[in-house]
Amino acid sequence: MVTLRPLAVDDAPALTRIYSGASIRHTTGKPLTLDQAHEKIRTGLARAAETPRAQWSWGILHEDDLIGLISLRRRTQVMGTLSYILREDTWGHGYATHAANQVVSAAFTTAGLTRLEAMHHPDNPASGRVLIKAGFTRVGTSDRHDDDGVAIPYELYALETDGI
Repeated sequence: MVTLRPLAVDDAPALTRIYSGASIRHTTGKPLTLDQAHEKIRTGLARAAETPRAQWSWGILHEDDLIGLISLRRRTQVMGTLSYILREDTWGHGYATHAANQVVSAAFTTAGLTRLEAMHHPDNPASGRVLIKAGFTRVGTSDRHDDDGVAIPYELYALETDGI
């Protein structure tokens, strides 16, 4: 069973395992240090206390094991973005889809959004399959620049409340 919960201070070691190995190949490409994990948690907790709230972050748990992180960010009054990362040894079990479905529901109810967007690296088609299973539709590409300034055409997806 997959559940979501807010991050806690003692989740930092688990975050360093999540942000390592193949899991980061299509993100920053750099492992998260323990200090960076603590800072990520502190930032998430601070953002959770803001009013109006612009960001929600949840740990993805399988049973009692923290296996990933999923975030919802408000970009405008009605539009938000979804992002997620899973520890590589948990890929292929539907955990990301299950978590994404929960966050989509929260985005359109609790957060009051009417549109969500998400994107994935072009070399990570599994992430696109997660988004499609969660109700998103591919709408094009959006360039993101790597550390060397090279533009990479990320696959862009969208979901609107009338699409659920």
